[in-house]
Amino acid sequence: MRVGILTGGGDVPGLNPCIKAVVNRVCAAGHEVVGLRRGWSALLAHDLDDHSTSGEWFQELTPAVVRTIDRTGGTFLHTSRTNPSRVRASEVPAHLAGRAVGEGPDDFTDHALRVVERLGLDVLIPIGGDDTLSYALRLHDEGVPVIAIPKTMDTTSTAPTTASASRQRSPAASSSSTTCARPPARTSASPSSSSSAATAARPR
Repeated sequence: MRVGILTGGGDVPGLNPCIKAVVNRVCAAGHEVVGLRRGWSALLAHDLDDHSTSGEWFQELTPAVVRTIDRTGGTFLHTSRTNPSRVRASEVPAHLAGRAVGEGPDDFTDHALRVVERLGLDVLIPIGGDDTLSYALRLHDEGVPVIAIPKTMDTTSTAPTTASASRQRSPAASSSSTTCARPPARTSASPSSSSSAATAARPR
């Protein structure tokens, strides 16, 4: 199985550790991981007729490649706010320029799907907020198995906290998923309750 992983939207702490955790878990299960550079831009900007662009947009990820990425902040895959279903005229790549209509926005999801197929990706793992995961849902609706990892820099994400996946998803894809969840908030006891607890615990 080949798993694609990407980061989209604003840059936040914890992205590199999350990528590392996914790669280590998926590879330990005997699968392959491909990193998509600059978020969904990779699926839009890659020219299927020009193989020389593959290295610019995709990177094979192994435990050795990601071993030290958690020592720095941000995402070593880089990020973008590109949404292939809403591409403005100024953002249309040259190889798709002939399909652009007026000022847009244009929907190039069909091209993104062909790139996913050409790469042989069985599952996509996007790490992102509302806009990134809204396009993940679009690909899910088009039949691409997706495991979403929600993240936000402003704590307003309405993305579901559970993994979203296609009905065709295999059990192996489910067992190889990694979820980054927010730890539960601590509850601090009041001074009076702490004092009472200490008194009750003191031997008489």
